[in-house]
Amino acid sequence: MRSKTNQIISIFILFSIFMAILWHKFSNNLQLENPYYYNLIKDVIFILFVGLLFRYILSKNEKRNSRILEKIKSNNNEIKESNEKYDIVSKATSDTIWDWKIQDDTITWNKGIETIFGYTQEEVGNNSAWWFDKIHPEDSIKMSVKLYSFIEQKSEKWQDQYRFRCADNTYKYVLDRGFLLKDKKGRALRMIGAIQDITKQKKEEENLKLLETVVTQTKDAVVITKSDSNSETFPNIIYVNNAFCAMTGYKSKKVLSKPFNPFNTEELDSHEYEKFIAAIEEKRECQIETLTKKKNKEEYWVRFSMIPIYNSDNELSHWISIQKDVTEERKQEKEKEQLIRELTQNNKDLKQFSYITSHNLRAPLSNLIGLLNLIEDIPINDSELLEIINGFKKSTHLLNETINDLVKIIVIKDKISIQKENVTINEVVEHVFSQLKFQIEQSKPILKLNFDEADTIYTNKAYLESILINLLTNSIKYKSETKKLKISITIKKINNSTILKFKDNGIGIDLKRNSEHIFGLYQRFHDYPDSKGLGLYLVKSQIESLGGTISIESEVNKGTEFTLTF
Repeated sequence: MRSKTNQIISIFILFSIFMAILWHKFSNNLQLENPYYYNLIKDVIFILFVGLLFRYILSKNEKRNSRILEKIKSNNNEIKESNEKYDIVSKATSDTIWDWKIQDDTITWNKGIETIFGYTQEEVGNNSAWWFDKIHPEDSIKMSVKLYSFIEQKSEKWQDQYRFRCADNTYKYVLDRGFLLKDKKGRALRMIGAIQDITKQKKEEENLKLLETVVTQTKDAVVITKSDSNSETFPNIIYVNNAFCAMTGYKSKKVLSKPFNPFNTEELDSHEYEKFIAAIEEKRECQIETLTKKKNKEEYWVRFSMIPIYNSDNELSHWISIQKDVTEERKQEKEKEQLIRELTQNNKDLKQFSYITSHNLRAPLSNLIGLLNLIEDIPINDSELLEIINGFKKSTHLLNETINDLVKIIVIKDKISIQKENVTINEVVEHVFSQLKFQIEQSKPILKLNFDEADTIYTNKAYLESILINLLTNSIKYKSETKKLKISITIKKINNSTILKFKDNGIGIDLKRNSEHIFGLYQRFHDYPDSKGLGLYLVKSQIESLGGTISIESEVNKGTEFTLTF
């Protein structure tokens, strides 16, 4: 404005000088008698010309000023409108907007720096150093190089992805876009950008990559179909993985856009087919097992699921089918079923045979024993006949004992449900000692009983008595001839189990030679005349029928310890 005023004054002075010179030359040519009128006319003309000129100049200047003022108002309105739009966009967008004046290295941020990253206005720096300091160390150098390379190349648009540190020292993945403003000489003046939080998208991308890896690398076949179908029943395939191609023999391009039809054999399983159709119509998950064909017409059993996939609008968008070749499994199941049938039949036959031998033979055997007892009352003088009768009697009694043993085993094996109760141990032990009173008085063992930790066992009383009788009888039978017999019975509670330890210092058993047969039927480990090899078999059968276990530790000439878990 000041330069314009100086310009007007300069024009006015020049014009005044010009008019003075012009009037001076003009007045020299005029011969006026009265100088007063002469000077008056001169002054009036001069003032008139100067006023007109000044009016003209001011008029031009006023018009120009009006145009400038209108332009300024228009620019101000545009700036105001632009600022209002910027404020609205800043509030509406979830992005963090930044404005970087490159020459001054000053940078300003909108409220997104607080809402997204948690920084207050006091914590936010006003230069690029603060910005770059918040970038993850692994991303900082790469991002800085790309940004300054972009500025040097003087392109207009830039974008990059990196991790930005939040106020709580966690990192968020961001997508940063910027626009560069240049002067007429192409020099970078200003850069405006927007940072978008893409952490959720990044995690989803990672999950998708992981799922893609799982789908492509899994050994199970995966088929993805559309929700709608051009065929009447089966949805069209849009994806198959490598396992599907390996299982069926079809290449992916041969099955894409084709209906998914696993029921392609002559032997159609109507039940599975109807289940499949119903699941498709009702848009629900199902699992199917059916016979199907490979590309080479080879039949195989496949087990597959159909899982409906819904979009964000809760509309069915796709089906996912996970398939597995179960041909070998089906074959093994058939073999297993056949084996079970055979074992069941064999078990029935053996059971029937056991009943025959244990029951049907008892009557004639009792008759034989009765006849032998009658023969004892008849005097026999023939020594050879007497020897034959005695041998026959001995064999008959041995057969009777064997059948009695067999009956005991059958009773244990055939008894499905065994009644249990809380049994007082002292009562059971006293009853066992009374039954074996004669043997105990003969051997006079040192007995050590410890029932302090548990005085009861939840078990079957008769079985517990039988177990203790067999163990005690064996200890007395196989005692050492060189040392006093010692027997200890200890009972402890561990968690929900009761542990009974039965230990003696008898002649022991060589477990290295006999460990596999220790609890076998009719297994004898010592040459004792009355040893039958039945006791330990009965003990093991009884404890297992009660749901427990038995183990043994033994060393020759040192003794044996049994551990029974109820």
